[in-house]
Amino acid sequence: MVTDTSKETEVGSYFISNYPPFSQWKSDFVPEVFDAFEQPVNAEDPLGLYIHIPFCRKRCKFCYFRVYTNQNAKAIEDYVQALIREAELLSTRPAIQGRKLKFVYFGGGTPSYLSSRQLRSLRERMSQFITWDDAEEVTFECEPGTLSLEKVQTLKDIGVTRVSLGVENFDDKILEENGRAHLSPEIVRAYGWLQQVGFPQINIDLIAGMIGETDENWNKCVERAIEMTPDNITMYQMELPFNTIISKEMKEQGLESPVANWSTKRRWVSEAIDRLGSVGYHVSSGNEMVKNVETDRFIYRDNLFRGSDLLATGVSSFGHFQGVHYQNLDGIEDYMKVVNEGRLPINRALRPTDHQQLIREVILQMKEGRLSAAPFAKKFGVNILEEFAEAFDNQRAAGYLEVHGDDIQLTRRGLLQVDSLLPEYFEPEHRAVRYT
Repeated sequence: MVTDTSKETEVGSYFISNYPPFSQWKSDFVPEVFDAFEQPVNAEDPLGLYIHIPFCRKRCKFCYFRVYTNQNAKAIEDYVQALIREAELLSTRPAIQGRKLKFVYFGGGTPSYLSSRQLRSLRERMSQFITWDDAEEVTFECEPGTLSLEKVQTLKDIGVTRVSLGVENFDDKILEENGRAHLSPEIVRAYGWLQQVGFPQINIDLIAGMIGETDENWNKCVERAIEMTPDNITMYQMELPFNTIISKEMKEQGLESPVANWSTKRRWVSEAIDRLGSVGYHVSSGNEMVKNVETDRFIYRDNLFRGSDLLATGVSSFGHFQGVHYQNLDGIEDYMKVVNEGRLPINRALRPTDHQQLIREVILQMKEGRLSAAPFAKKFGVNILEEFAEAFDNQRAAGYLEVHGDDIQLTRRGLLQVDSLLPEYFEPEHRAVRYT
């Protein structure tokens, strides 16, 4: 069962980031998370922290995240204070006490919307309860127009090791048409500051298929990215989830999809993979190219895809702890009220079965383009080549993947539309339900 993605980009969620589907997570299951927090665990189990900063200068037309614009300094300080209080509440739980963070991810929204003073204060105050001093990786998402040399130096000072710069496109008209807050001169300045200060890894994001994109401009974007020589280049294919501005306009005004069709987007990304490969980049996943496969590892992704514990902090953020999925309250007022009352702001949860955890790790690691049966046999006691034989056989016959001994390797065709392949591995009752 492979979704036909050769058609126009219609409203819907195609990108798969978890399993079982988010629509199956319920408030009734929240006690499962609290129970997990109280149980003794192996202190050596990898532990990560996601910090959601939901503020933006402007809401992009394709954005489907929980974000807030036009917030003043007091509103931001109140939120930062709630984040610190949440970290304090988490730090007292038996399953978290004494454990060191291996990886941290600042996501948004726009984490770089915070001022240098706010970032230093957040780091200092949060460190009383949870510290990333020993973390192998601290990733921080940045919007080019929110950076200054001072702020970039602040990121280095507070321990950020991996910066992800949301370039998306280099054409000002396309950036404006898609509602981006920044323009190309801000990209150039921001990247110069990042290089000047120096980070172990700098990633830039591009989006194939933004409104107004053309073959000529996409090729120019790839060439500009090559000139910048970032350590990682992430390329997303534009989609239109239900709660984006574009999707709402399509529904309310009866408009046709303004986004390039899936075949075109896949072709653009494939051409970019070839061009980047010609200058020394390597495929790291279905949407990421890296300069050096030995040093340019995305530790957050590697751990997320393999079931590591991830603490969620901030409004609407997602976590995973000792096999339990959970999400925080998705309204900022509700989130802050509950935290300020001294309670963890968890809104919904789900404890997957062992089989569902197996499916989750198989499908997420398929997004990396390759997986081996051996680690799954060791961890789950299951031979995935037998467990998912029908799906593997179907997709091999269709030209999406190849099987060599214990190893599964996606073809370029499969890699470019990997998310459309994954529902075939779902349990039958989850294949037709709404994903989000």
